[in-house]
Amino acid sequence: MSRILVVDDEQDICDILRFNLEGAGFDVATCNSAEEALTLLTSGVSFDLILLDVMMDAMSGFEMAKQLREGGDTTPIIFLTALVGDDNQLEGFSSGADDYIYKPFSAATVLARVNAVLRRTAAVSSSAIIEVDGLRLVPTEESVYQDGVRLPLTKKEYLILLLLLRNRGQHLSREQIMADVWGDEVCVGDRSVDVHIARLRRKLGHLGARLANRSGFGYIFQ
Repeated sequence: MSRILVVDDEQDICDILRFNLEGAGFDVATCNSAEEALTLLTSGVSFDLILLDVMMDAMSGFEMAKQLREGGDTTPIIFLTALVGDDNQLEGFSSGADDYIYKPFSAATVLARVNAVLRRTAAVSSSAIIEVDGLRLVPTEESVYQDGVRLPLTKKEYLILLLLLRNRGQHLSREQIMADVWGDEVCVGDRSVDVHIARLRRKLGHLGARLANRSGFGYIFQ
């Protein structure tokens, strides 16, 4: 049974999500603030997925996600938000989001997105270790090491690198990357892929140059 943490400062939304998720067979916990959620997560309690509101008092969902990612937590995060627009979406993905659900939402949409992210996470974790020139990708940990040092990658950066390493030597279009990494559950633009690739290059250091692009087409790990 997958465990899901719902973080929203509106108790009604927490109750609705808990009712529907538990009805679908999930184990659900709720928190009404990012601070409460971080306290729970740092106490050793683990979850398979986090449904995280963006606009909350004091600490926002974006800030909470950044803290988790900077601390090495790779738990999938789906943002619940009334914020629309490319800039907000890019900020969310940059802070470590795996998907977006816009408010108001339906229970069917939430369940579909949750199941899709959990399926992708399960598929990633079952893959074999990949090693390339001092780079070691360990799917069972969802981690990447460079010369023995773990790189602080977000989930999307990790999935993009996994895809490019599995297909190294081949150009992949932005559309292929979006389809494989984001799936059909969320609309993203070319800028999202480019932003993630740029961040990934910086984190890979000298190996970042091997993430090459073909103008107007996509990317390749040479």
